[in-house]
Amino acid sequence: MTRKTSGLMAVALMFLLAAGWAQEKPQDIPDAPSATRPVPPPAPPSPRPGAQDSTPDTAPPGEPNSVPASQPVPTSSERPRETTDQTTAPPKMPPIVTVPEGSVPRDLETSEDLYKVSKIVNFVLLPVSVKDGSGRPLNGLLPKDFSVLENGKKQELKFFTSDPFSLSAAVIFDLGMPDIGVKRVQETLPALQGAFSQYDEVSIYTYSSTVSQVADFGAVGQRFTAVLNQIKTYNGANNGVPVTDGPLGPQGPIINGRPIDSPVTPVSTPPKQARVINDAILQAARDLTKRDRTRRKIIFVISDGRERGSIASYADTLKVLLTQNIIVYAVGVDGAALPGYGKLQKIHLPGLGMDKIGFEPIGTGNILSKYVNATGGGTVYAESARAGIEQAYSRAIGDARNQYTLGYTPKSAVGGYREIEVLVRRQDVKVYAKHGYYPLPTAK
Repeated sequence: MTRKTSGLMAVALMFLLAAGWAQEKPQDIPDAPSATRPVPPPAPPSPRPGAQDSTPDTAPPGEPNSVPASQPVPTSSERPRETTDQTTAPPKMPPIVTVPEGSVPRDLETSEDLYKVSKIVNFVLLPVSVKDGSGRPLNGLLPKDFSVLENGKKQELKFFTSDPFSLSAAVIFDLGMPDIGVKRVQETLPALQGAFSQYDEVSIYTYSSTVSQVADFGAVGQRFTAVLNQIKTYNGANNGVPVTDGPLGPQGPIINGRPIDSPVTPVSTPPKQARVINDAILQAARDLTKRDRTRRKIIFVISDGRERGSIASYADTLKVLLTQNIIVYAVGVDGAALPGYGKLQKIHLPGLGMDKIGFEPIGTGNILSKYVNATGGGTVYAESARAGIEQAYSRAIGDARNQYTLGYTPKSAVGGYREIEVLVRRQDVKVYAKHGYYPLPTAK
């Protein structure tokens, strides 16, 4: 064998050895970039022995082409090799259930307690005034000193307080009285303003043949003073007895006691003037129903108490007062302040109609005492002098503000009028409370 031949054999043997070594060890040279596949990011360096691998084994959601860094990048000519590493699989998504919009109530989307069962009960608040034999308020009584009977059945008291209340008051002036009586009342108006506090709200009404609201509810202040000054300019009815005969009478010329134009002597009667006190109290009561329930609601009437020509009856007006827990206080002036006037009104004269409730002559009686007694306002403060009227303002408003307030839930569910009787464990005392009430209708 020649030297040249032996050299060629040695080179061929080296190529064979190199080819065998290349088949045993895979090459780390990456493939050329593919036109249809993005180039994967380079693998991070291998962690040192003992160091904690902070690289997640799973790809972030939403990147399906991401490859874990711990695995080699497969080539285009090589299948992905199965690894024995146990990687954590992502949690399964809960099933998504869709419903048409508006088919599921919005209340079901929250976990709060949205379904509450409520029962409407007719809770009765009962203002009560207690006075001793001298007419002075009796203070210091406790719940155990009171007993409340409704339709003859004793009720369990669930509320009691002697704290004063802020007032929502409707003041009603009678302009149908003779002018001299109206002027006397006008002189006492500054004392009326001083009887209310800054926490009260007052509305003012006037009436004669019609009803007018002079001022809406508001605090006692400059506005209230301006309204009272305006009322001072009002006039009442003509003074004195109506003239029906004589030279100043309504008839024509008379010669020797006989009218010239008529052979028969005419009979002149005074015109009947309307005095719509029922309508005035009813309008004030309706306005009071819109006021805050936390206030004590009262109607304060300054009048001689005569009623004639109202559209509303006494019975219908009283029903509204008792249903809405409104108390009537009154100062009787002019004819209502005469001694024995109240007893005189109870005498039935032949030929006069009778009232169904009070058995008083229709159109002639003083109904102030009927409203006051039925609603628990006590008695009518009958005064004729200026000083007496001013004191009556203070006493009446003070009684309205400082009362015992009792509360209970009726045991009986029977509708209609319910009678109330309040008993006090004291001797020689007078108790003033409403005689009964009409329960509010149950909401459906």
